[in-house]
Amino acid sequence: VQLQASGGGLVQAGGSLRLSCAASGRTSSSYAMGWFRQAPGKEREFVSAITWTGSSTFYADSVKGRFTISRDNPENTNYLQMNSLKPEDTAVYYCAVTKVPIGVQTPTLYDYWGQGTLVTVSS
Repeated sequence: VQLQASGGGLVQAGGSLRLSCAASGRTSSSYAMGWFRQAPGKEREFVSAITWTGSSTFYADSVKGRFTISRDNPENTNYLQMNSLKPEDTAVYYCAVTKVPIGVQTPTLYDYWGQGTLVTVSS
């Protein structure tokens, strides 16, 4: 499975960005696609995930009500709509795919990772 993330950039606090992650290759056994982020000097943390069918979504408490994850199944693409962005959302955002139907918030359970896209929120 190959993942291509895009959509990062520089935005002012309160603004919005939409990240995309396109998956290709042998995705038939995938369970969910997730987004994680890593700020300088911090550990990688869970942001959001969606099952491959789009039937279930998951969010970190820090982004609930501001971020929305969705899927375009025919295009095998996942989107993360980020609204009301805050400076503390600044990080490199990574998309990832897991084949395991548990622990979608655990980065070590993910099998494939994209290259990351930088989101910078200025105050």
